[in-house]
Amino acid sequence: MYKLKGYVVFLFCLTLILISVYSCKKQSLEEKAIKIHNHAFTIDTHVDTPYHLLDSSFDIGVYHKFENGRSRVDFPRMKAGGLDGIFFAAFTSQRQRTSENILAARSKANELIDSTYAACKRYENLAEIAISVEDGYRIEKLGKRAIYIGMENGFPLGKDLSEVEAFYNKGVRYITLCHTSNNDICDSSTDEKGAEFNGLSSFGEQVVREMNRLGILVDVSHISDSSFYDVLNITKTPVIASHSCSRAICDNPRNLSDDMLLALAKNGGVVQMCILDDYVKAPDTTTLRYHKEKELRNRYRKAAQISKEEEVKLWAEWRQLQLDYPKEKPTVADAIDHIDHMVKLIGIDHVGIGTDFDGGGGLKDCEDASQMKNITMELLRRNYSEEDIVKIWGGNFMRVFSQVEKYVTEKKDL
Repeated sequence: MYKLKGYVVFLFCLTLILISVYSCKKQSLEEKAIKIHNHAFTIDTHVDTPYHLLDSSFDIGVYHKFENGRSRVDFPRMKAGGLDGIFFAAFTSQRQRTSENILAARSKANELIDSTYAACKRYENLAEIAISVEDGYRIEKLGKRAIYIGMENGFPLGKDLSEVEAFYNKGVRYITLCHTSNNDICDSSTDEKGAEFNGLSSFGEQVVREMNRLGILVDVSHISDSSFYDVLNITKTPVIASHSCSRAICDNPRNLSDDMLLALAKNGGVVQMCILDDYVKAPDTTTLRYHKEKELRNRYRKAAQISKEEEVKLWAEWRQLQLDYPKEKPTVADAIDHIDHMVKLIGIDHVGIGTDFDGGGGLKDCEDASQMKNITMELLRRNYSEEDIVKIWGGNFMRVFSQVEKYVTEKKDL
């Protein structure tokens, strides 16, 4: 009996020791993550938060506890997550390429950009618009969030090349050439009708050259494989994939194949790992949730036009879908499997992070911008060095951004 009691006491003490060791290890990882985030310039290169700015009930200057279907980003949560910079995407969906629809998309893109400027002006003590690499570093030193602007889908350009410069002048610093369907610039990776140009259109070639001339990053996320290779054959600057993963890990046409990753590295570009679940792990197509979501997306895509009232209704339906049919999300560990693969294939200098928060992005253990350190902690568990993590969290992207700026300066000096 005494021996049994002694054994129980021994197990109890051992358990306490193991819990203590684990807690210390966890605390150590958290401390290291905080140290890295304080040292690095951290940037998320793709979120769709501007649509939430159009909702009068959403205040981006206030800390929001995450609720499914609501925004995953606000300025205080960025600070809590150690996130210094972010790209707010002016996203427009693809419609029939009529003059009326192009003008409507252009108006929507400008509305989203204007809403971003207004949010930063309202909370100028928390955030500031950035238009250059130098701006990002300067704003970070002030303890504020650097808010960059990207354009997701070149549809608002129509076939008017002058619009590229018009959007550059409004602060747009990358353009995702297309979205889920083909447009006048290039073929999409997911258009149900298949290829239209077998890559870039002749207008698309002009767009890439104009982006190079102005200093706009060329974003190859969403575009077809043939469009991707056409871009690399034309561009004079390194490209980015603002929110894409590895096709070898998750076989999705939106992700990049190994051959594409190798070509991107040769170009000197960077792929920003996305944490949208379907790009991290293949979805379960048997669930009711999957079919409800597909139905909603198809209804939206097939609409030739959509009014502001219908758009508000659609976003409300989308948020309700998240509540009624909650999704079992992949984990940070699942996402870092993509980084592991890409780093092994193309090296540490060509990988970054673009979450796609508010556009579908979010993981079981990285639900919003306040939890970005969880990504860093997983990288530390996998023995990535501080130098490596600094590169992944912004160093690589800012290097590419600098090269794009340098190309413009050098051309002007000739």
